[in-house]
Amino acid sequence: MTDQNTRVSFERLRGFIETAMLELGLPPADARGVAELMAQADLQGSEGHGVFRLPQYARRIKAGGVNTKPDIRIIEERAGTALLDGDNGMGHLVMKRAAEIAIEKARACGVAWVGSRFSNHAGPASLYARMPLAHDMIGLYFAVGNANHLPAWGGIDMLVSTNPVAAAFPARNEPPVVLDMATTVAAYGKVKTKAQRGETMPEGWMVDRDGKPLTDPNRSDEGFLLPLGGMEAGYKGFGLALVIGLLAGTLNGAAMGKEVVDFNKDSSSVTNTGQAVMAIDLSAFGAVDAFKARVDVLARDLRGSRRMSGVGKISLPGDNSHAARVRNAREGIPVADALLRELDKIAGELGIAKLVQEISHA
Repeated sequence: MTDQNTRVSFERLRGFIETAMLELGLPPADARGVAELMAQADLQGSEGHGVFRLPQYARRIKAGGVNTKPDIRIIEERAGTALLDGDNGMGHLVMKRAAEIAIEKARACGVAWVGSRFSNHAGPASLYARMPLAHDMIGLYFAVGNANHLPAWGGIDMLVSTNPVAAAFPARNEPPVVLDMATTVAAYGKVKTKAQRGETMPEGWMVDRDGKPLTDPNRSDEGFLLPLGGMEAGYKGFGLALVIGLLAGTLNGAAMGKEVVDFNKDSSSVTNTGQAVMAIDLSAFGAVDAFKARVDVLARDLRGSRRMSGVGKISLPGDNSHAARVRNAREGIPVADALLRELDKIAGELGIAKLVQEISHA
């Protein structure tokens, strides 16, 4: 069975999330900030990281697993670096602050790195890598995932997460180049959306503990996600996940390895999620417009290069999310019926208006 979609405007979705966050106890400015970033995730097509996560966030807030009124503060600082303590606040707020500090420091130092501890799930990595773009900067983001779905290469004990990485490069006339990826073949959020919609996973996403393909998302606990490279070269993906975890988790005094709390199963424990943002000021390396022009040329050369038989077009990282952002801004953001039913339940529990009063499929 495959769900149909209902399309809603960005403003309506953002308003619904903001109202929910207010009812859950977030101060008005924080509720607006979280709602903006969650709706931006859906706008760009990151459907596993936007409003899809609202029921889970609500459960954790109600269970005391998230601090609704955090004191997000710098606890270590040098000219080009900072370490934030997120005080167990919503990850969106912590990482927005981290990106703002990184941008400010990069203006002075050329390059800045801001890590965080005691944060939480913050949505898609690209949201924070993209923030420096508006300031003529390159942005990078690293995180430890909020549940371990990956063993050491050759093992079966879940000790590493999907540990995402994102990088964003501004262009002049072309869309920015924005890489956003998990270090596994698929992010676990995609597994969860498949389960919610009653769909099966493609072979190659997960295997069971005997190494056999696992395609039923409801049986995901019986196996693990495959690292980038799959069964043939997964040691490369595992190595990348480990390095990102060391940078985003261990370096910041945040959870890594056995310390990672599975927030899919545990709603009350503090996750101590670790993340990091890096900003690179283009002007520290030469003329800003010249860099953007070179990115334009490279992007056009790559997209216009000769294609293999059967390939319709060549895309660069960020092309799909850029197209989704344009399409969804014009036509509305698609929300699957199964998700709408979950959101209706949340609306009822919180005593707020439903996102959609009457379903009209797109």
